Amino acid sequence: MMNYEAARETMVDTQIRPNDVTDPAIVAAFLKTPREAFVPTSRKSVAYSELEIETSEARSLWTARDTGKLLRLAGIRRSDIVLVIGAGAGYEAALISQMAETVIALEETAALVDAMSERFAALGLDRAVAVEGKIEEGLKDQGPFDVIYVCGMVETLPEAWTAQLAEGGRLAAVVLGEDGVGRGTIFTRAGDTASPRHGFDAFPPKFSQFDRKKAFVF
Repeated sequence: MMNYEAARETMVDTQIRPNDVTDPAIVAAFLKTPREAFVPTSRKSVAYSELEIETSEARSLWTARDTGKLLRLAGIRRSDIVLVIGAGAGYEAALISQMAETVIALEETAALVDAMSERFAALGLDRAVAVEGKIEEGLKDQGPFDVIYVCGMVETLPEAWTAQLAEGGRLAAVVLGEDGVGRGTIFTRAGDTASPRHGFDAFPPKFSQFDRKKAFVF
């Protein structure tokens, strides 16, 4: 029987801390959150490997390194209300629930939302709630949010997302540039604008519905 607790500590010591993620709140969240509970049964044995793991169609767990670095960039505080976009199995929402006041995990199907709700309840995560809706629309009636965290790499950002940030709110995403490089980016809202700041390079699984429209060339 695999010792998941030991595997979790090894993941933190080899994949997270060496990548400049040493914030005690983030490290504690990784140590407390059982990653194996968020992957398909057939992948539990590799839950703590340096792998991206598909959890359902078009949804994946990133490597711990990429998740840790984006969480660090997001700068989540205990008083924050956070929206997680395309939450999939709910791992990122589970991590964030240990750092924020409340986290709302947005997904597009009742099956994903129900599975997340069961997982959160089983793990006693009472600060996390799963909600069904279109991810490109965000969750206007629950906003504004202090932080919006996007669980897939995107080429473009829907305006609805930045519009739902509170003043000074942050949107954390990996954005694929036209140069083909993915960059962990934080967008901070001031008035009607959200200014980007790049933090690190990464190439996690992508949300293809936010691809740039291809220009026709004659």
